[in-house]
Amino acid sequence: MKGIYRMIKLFLVFLLVPFSIFAQINKPDSIYAFKTNEKIKIDGHLNERSWNEAVAISNFRQREMEEGALPSEKTKVAILYDKNNLYIGFWGYDSAPDKLVAKQMKRDFSWDSEDNFEFILGTYNDSRNGFLFVINPNGARADAIIGNEGSQFIKDWNGVWDVRTIVNDKGWFAEVVIPFSTLSFQKDSIQNWQINFERNIKRKNEQLLWQGFLRQYELERISRAGILVGLKGIKSKTLFEFKPYVTVGVEKTSYEPLDKIAKIGGEINSNITPTLKMNITVNTDFAQVEADDAKVNLSRFNLYYKEKRQFFLEGSNYFDFRTGHRNLLYYSRRIGLENGTAVPIYGGVRLFGKAGKNNIGFMSMQTGNVDAQYTDDSIAIQSTNYSVLRYRRDVMENSNAGFVVTSKIRKDGRKNIVYGGDFNYRNSNFMGNRNLGFGMTLAKSYTDNMDNSHSLAYNSYVYYSTDIVRAISSITGTQENYNPELGFVRRENYRAYYTTLVYKPRFKSLKNIRNFEFVPYEFVAYVDDKTNELQSLWYELAPFGVVTKSGDRIFAKYQRTYENIDEEFEIFDTTTVPVGKYWNNGYEFGFETFRGRKIATEFQVNYEGFYHGTRLRTRLNLDMNVNKHLNFYLNWNRNYIEFPSNDFVVHEFGSKIEYAFNPKLYTSIFSQWNNDDEEIILNYRINWIPKIGSDFYFVINQLIDKETGKYKLKTTTVLVKFVWRFTA
Repeated sequence: MKGIYRMIKLFLVFLLVPFSIFAQINKPDSIYAFKTNEKIKIDGHLNERSWNEAVAISNFRQREMEEGALPSEKTKVAILYDKNNLYIGFWGYDSAPDKLVAKQMKRDFSWDSEDNFEFILGTYNDSRNGFLFVINPNGARADAIIGNEGSQFIKDWNGVWDVRTIVNDKGWFAEVVIPFSTLSFQKDSIQNWQINFERNIKRKNEQLLWQGFLRQYELERISRAGILVGLKGIKSKTLFEFKPYVTVGVEKTSYEPLDKIAKIGGEINSNITPTLKMNITVNTDFAQVEADDAKVNLSRFNLYYKEKRQFFLEGSNYFDFRTGHRNLLYYSRRIGLENGTAVPIYGGVRLFGKAGKNNIGFMSMQTGNVDAQYTDDSIAIQSTNYSVLRYRRDVMENSNAGFVVTSKIRKDGRKNIVYGGDFNYRNSNFMGNRNLGFGMTLAKSYTDNMDNSHSLAYNSYVYYSTDIVRAISSITGTQENYNPELGFVRRENYRAYYTTLVYKPRFKSLKNIRNFEFVPYEFVAYVDDKTNELQSLWYELAPFGVVTKSGDRIFAKYQRTYENIDEEFEIFDTTTVPVGKYWNNGYEFGFETFRGRKIATEFQVNYEGFYHGTRLRTRLNLDMNVNKHLNFYLNWNRNYIEFPSNDFVVHEFGSKIEYAFNPKLYTSIFSQWNNDDEEIILNYRINWIPKIGSDFYFVINQLIDKETGKYKLKTTTVLVKFVWRFTA
């Protein structure tokens, strides 16, 4: 009986702890912006008189390692403003500044492995959306747009702002300036914005937050933020922005003479309202974009590639609509790329932002023609219009509902139209401070000269989470004639049933262990939507996973899989997978070392049944930091596959060398190779930021292949691109 009583007592404690507001609200929970007439020199020294007159906050608490505990190092933040800019001062006192972890200096650095200072600004005051800014002791800076409290994370947004830092024997310190023109906010004489701050002391794995510092909340959970008060008489000044570009270069192939490249275009950005932006682009160009990762497809499904083009990334959260994992109604890579062929973009217009509780995203882009001789499949590509209208309405405290329409209309009149609606409920106050959400999505496609019956896609989901437990279930599907030509669908004609439970307990008695990670089950079953026959099944059990207080992670997993192959398909050169029904088992082990070290490693090995054979899969990532200027990155994937008829090895290798002269001058060499395509892809880039908002790029792309039996240089492209920002 005593054992049962103890279990009941522990359960009640587990249930009731989230009701406590401890470690969630810090008083004071507002920070006052001090208006200054003094000229603030952005140099990191924080020695202007105004910084002493401003009221600073220092009441941070730990989110990690000890939730709610006082910081081990003092942190202070103050805010100033004038008619044009917001200034944020950061005092990061440190008892051992020589041990700061600051490995990078480039813009958009990977801040997870660094000492850093982060802050989020919710200028919409909608407890959903905001702007994230991150700096490290080297003066490296990164930014992102946050949508739906972190469920949408647009890291590739590049706002116009600047920072300077210094490091001395007391710690590290920073001055940040953000022009009000970078932010979107309503025309009110008095502004009260949501704001929150985070500091990471990486050598201790200590994370400090000002507000909302329960472990189940992160900085992006803007509904848990504090309030910035004191802003009066400000306005978003820039109503017009012009960014012309010039691209010049040459291209030489092994079988054609030297080809000259010259291109002129640009963008015009205008604020229709302080929170609604119009963007017009002409002769759009992406010469500066880094090459895609070359992947070997060992499955029968489409591969997904992330968007890397800045033009489409800005404001992408206003266009997002999906009917499940990697099932997108709008996939921006369809524009300007078709079957591996680059298609010229004549131009287009976009309108995105907020109007009260309304989130709006509209885009219409026009692409050009490509002759058959220049396409990969020798079929001419017609000029095409791509359009998207996405509307989402904020409802209740943190939920939304909306609709979307996409269209793809070719020059010959053929059209593909998809429309749909969704509802998403989110509650971060369920049973106190737990997270509960559910939602539904439905879409239908219409395509000329196709059977448009049975052309639906749908998704419904429910999730529940705390810091210790996460549970998710969903039902997703696409019917046999669903055809989103401006979207992405990895698998067709299916229903998928997915569920998972993750348990991450912590035990204070274990001094070197931060938490364990157990996954009793993660399960997904795919059923043919027409015949109801099982297509695929994947089950995973993770009976062991541990994260140390030093930041290392070790895990072991077991998988059970099923594949029903009703039509043979080819993988790796001429090897085919025959028709059949395959049940297999898999075993996986891996570890990750703390990324804050000079050398960090991630290693995974998986041995599993693979269709009618076996596969031994090995993955290795290696990050090497020489100093704040120089970093090396290596990744290697190896698949050794044995079939009854043959065996083969697939190698995929990538490497990157980065050198940052300073936070505004950065260069990199990126290379990749695999033994399926037998190609070496080289990409060399220099990015110089002469002033915030303007860019200079120098790019060399080379392709080396093995068509003649030995590696030979096939294509070399040298490009220079210059973008300059004018405002009025």
